[in-house]
Amino acid sequence: MTQTVGMLPGHLTRRFAILIDVGYLYAAAAELLLDATSRKDYRVDAEKVIGSLMERAARRLPDGELLRLYWFDAARDRVPTVDQRVIANMEFVKVRLGNLNSRGQQKGVDAQIRSDLEQLARHRAIHDAILLAGDEDMVPAVEVAQAYGVRIHLWGVEPPYGTNQAERLVWESDTVETIDADELRPYFAKSGTAAAATRGMVGAPIAEPEPEVPSPAAVFGQRQSVAVTMNAADALAQAESARPKFVRTTQTGEKLDPETVRSIGEYVGHKWLLTRGADNIADLLPGPQLPTVIDKELLVEAEKELGYSLRDHPEARIWVRDGFWERVHREFDIED
Repeated sequence: MTQTVGMLPGHLTRRFAILIDVGYLYAAAAELLLDATSRKDYRVDAEKVIGSLMERAARRLPDGELLRLYWFDAARDRVPTVDQRVIANMEFVKVRLGNLNSRGQQKGVDAQIRSDLEQLARHRAIHDAILLAGDEDMVPAVEVAQAYGVRIHLWGVEPPYGTNQAERLVWESDTVETIDADELRPYFAKSGTAAAATRGMVGAPIAEPEPEVPSPAAVFGQRQSVAVTMNAADALAQAESARPKFVRTTQTGEKLDPETVRSIGEYVGHKWLLTRGADNIADLLPGPQLPTVIDKELLVEAEKELGYSLRDHPEARIWVRDGFWERVHREFDIED
């Protein structure tokens, strides 16, 4: 009896996962499209990249069911950047973070990819794995997954010349495909270009300032935070020392003091500058609108400090945001 490729006996759906080495994807695409070698030089519409990859997978495995997409990236002290936090809130997306050292090198990312691929295979969670990566270090995990019956579909970014994937990784994979420049071009742009601004791209510092009239975003992006020179625990301890002194509001119906609420917004801004770094906070500019997920986090932290819900106090939520932006602007001498 003939069995359709991609289907299990009894026509059960084949479940698959997508595992993305973000360092490889970004570096290869930036080299191909922009002749760029540093993340500082380009910006990425990461959410749309993820959507495009999911749609591509659905076309390649029409009888499959997506378990989830794994987004393997890195961050300093594993503290997620603004765009990584936004990505982590996407449906069916799991963000995995390695460490980014002082020289901008990723540490621990390959090990996480290998571990997740092997675990998915061992627990029979998937039948197919789409792997977007290029490092030969992936080969042992590929072999383990295949031993458990998982098919490995290797995807790579079109190289400008030669190859950008390890030969042995290509050999060991069950199928191999290349994502060409035209498919990736809409999601990558040089920092500071009109395309990057209009598409709302994230993932790199704000553009360099114009010689005559620098924008607030440009001024912000040039500054360094103390988080660059201290670890996350020390930065958080320093932020805690700056906690504002106030009496918590606990009684229902008690009037909220604007200055107290605004000081809490300033405190959260101070803490974020120390623990997340100016390069990440720069992604929030030009303001005053914050991405929904970040705005929610700001309000949640403020409510914890107050011991009081701001749900029925829209004016107090504005005070929190005002205080946050006042602290950020003051840090970098940006005039409102």
